[in-house]
This record gives sequence, C-alpha cells and structure tokens, in this order.
Amino acid sequence: MMGQQTSDQSQLFYLFNLEQRIPASHLLRRINPIVTGVLADLRDKLAPFYSDIGRPSIDPELMLRMLIVGYCYGIRFERRLCRHIQKLLFGGVASEK
Repeated sequence: MMGQQTSDQSQLFYLFNLEQRIPASHLLRRINPIVTGVLADLRDKLAPFYSDIGRPSIDPELMLRMLIVGYCYGIRFERRLCRHIQKLLFGGVASEK
C-alpha cells in the first residue's frame, strides 16, 4: 500500500497557505518544476513493489524530494533534514545567502 494521499488534508495540519509561506524567489521554488518533471512517473514505476497489506509506506516522491532538499542545503543527517524542513515550513523561511 503506497503512502500517497488522494485527498487534500492540508487544513487538518496547519492553518496557513503553504504557497504564501515560501517566497517566489526561494531555491526550492526554482527547482520544483524540474524535480516534478523528473519524478512524474516514479510512483507508477514503483507501484508493483508495494504490498496491499500492512502499514502504508513512505511516499517515494516525498522521500526523494526530502533527499534533494538535504543535498541542496548540505544536510547529511535524516533528523537534521527533518528539523530543517519543519523550520522552513513552520518556523519561517531563513534568508538565503
């Protein structure tokens, strides 16, 4: 069972618009169209490897996007990457140098 959400659940978790939270000139906005194009068929290609029973897995597209963020910011540790993304989304966007 693959972990992709089929419905919009954004209002369950936060009370702000994510599109307004990240500035238009931010690095992640600039690379998003490229990453989206590259990962477009990934879920379909990996679907045969997922089971219909058991706990849902992590969405492979989300995992790769997080790894790309870690690479862009030089973050090598998973916990530090999770904290960085959480700070980026919920704690304000740090100015890029």
